[in-house]
Amino acid sequence: MYNKNPIIRKKTQQIYVGNVPIGGDAPIAVQSMTNTRTTDVDATVQQILALEQAGADIVRVSVPTMDAAEAFKLIKQRTNVPLVADIHFDYRIALKVAEYGVDCLRINPGNIGHQDRIRAVVDCARDKNIPIRIGVNGGSLEKDLVDKYKEPTAQALLESAMRHVDILQTMQFDQFKVSVKASDVFLAVDAYRMLSKQIDQPLHLGITEAGGERAGSIKSAIGLGMLLAEGIGDTLRVSLAADPVQEVKVGFDILKSLKLRSRGINFIACPSCSRQEFDVIQTMNALEERLEDITTPMDVSVIGCVVNGPGEALISDVGLAGSHKKSGLYIAGQREGRLDNDQLIDQLEQKIRAQALRIQQRIDIHEI
Repeated sequence: MYNKNPIIRKKTQQIYVGNVPIGGDAPIAVQSMTNTRTTDVDATVQQILALEQAGADIVRVSVPTMDAAEAFKLIKQRTNVPLVADIHFDYRIALKVAEYGVDCLRINPGNIGHQDRIRAVVDCARDKNIPIRIGVNGGSLEKDLVDKYKEPTAQALLESAMRHVDILQTMQFDQFKVSVKASDVFLAVDAYRMLSKQIDQPLHLGITEAGGERAGSIKSAIGLGMLLAEGIGDTLRVSLAADPVQEVKVGFDILKSLKLRSRGINFIACPSCSRQEFDVIQTMNALEERLEDITTPMDVSVIGCVVNGPGEALISDVGLAGSHKKSGLYIAGQREGRLDNDQLIDQLEQKIRAQALRIQQRIDIHEI
C-alpha cells in the first residue's frame, strides 16, 4: 500500500491516564463514554467491557451524585480500562472518586466554586498522580462569555478554556489535557486551532453532539480529520447518539484513514457495478460482521471484477479479484489460486484469518 503520510503531529507534553500515555509521541488514544445510569453497576460494567473489547483506550463515566460515586467504586473494581470520571460543580465527588482510584478527572476548575475547593481537588490530583481534563463545550459556556460574545464563538471557547488553564497553572499543576468542543464543525476546528497555538498540553478532540450514527460519523470524520491532518490532537472521542461501541469503531476508522493508527482490517472494496462477478455488497457485509474480532492491522481488498481487482490485490495482505465462476486470490501480493464464487465468503474468511495470524506472529516476534 501507499504508505506516505505527510502529517507532522505537534509534540505536546505527555501525561498518563492510567497506563495510557497521552501526548508526546504516543499513539492518538480513542475514548468513549458510557450512557448507562452509573448507579446501575452491572449495566455500566458490561458496557465498559464491550467498549474495551472494541478497542477503547479510555472510557469516561458520568458521576453526578455521591450515590454514583459509590457505584463508581464498584465499577472500577470490575474493569481494567482506564476510567475518567465526569464531574460538574461538586468538588466532594471529585475527592471521593479520587479515593476510589479514578484515572482522570473531567472537571472544569472554575465551575467548582471557592478557591479552597479548587485547591483541594488539585492537591488531591497531584498527590495521587491523577490528571485533569478541562472540558469546554459550546453549549455550556459561562454566562458572562455568553453575554460578551452573544453566541458561541471560537474566541469564547478559547477564553473559557484559558480561564481554567490559568487556574491550574497558577497552582503549578500541569498534568492536564483540554478540549474545546462544539457541535458546529468550523467552530470547533477554529477553537482547537487557536488553543493549539496557546498551550503545549495534550488536546482531546471531539465534535460534540454530532448527531446519529450516520450523520454524526460524517460530521466527526470531517471535523476531526481536518485537525488531525494538521497534526493537532492527542486523543479523541466521536460523540454519537448511538451505541458507544460505534463511537470507538468510527474513531479507529478515522485514524486508520489518515494512517495515524491501525487496528483491525482496512477493507478496500468496490461499490460494485454491472461488471461484478459476485455480490460484492453482500460479501462485504458478511465479512465485516464475521471479522470484527480481528485486531491485527491488515489490508484486505474485495473487488468484483478484473479491471481494478488485480492491481488492488497486489498491494493488499489479502486480495480478491472477481472473475467468472472463480475469483483470483492474492496473499501478500502473490497469486494463490482461485476461490469458488458460490462459496466465496466462507473461503475468504478462512484465508483472511490465516493471514492475520501470520501477520500477528511477525508483529509479536518484532516486539520481542
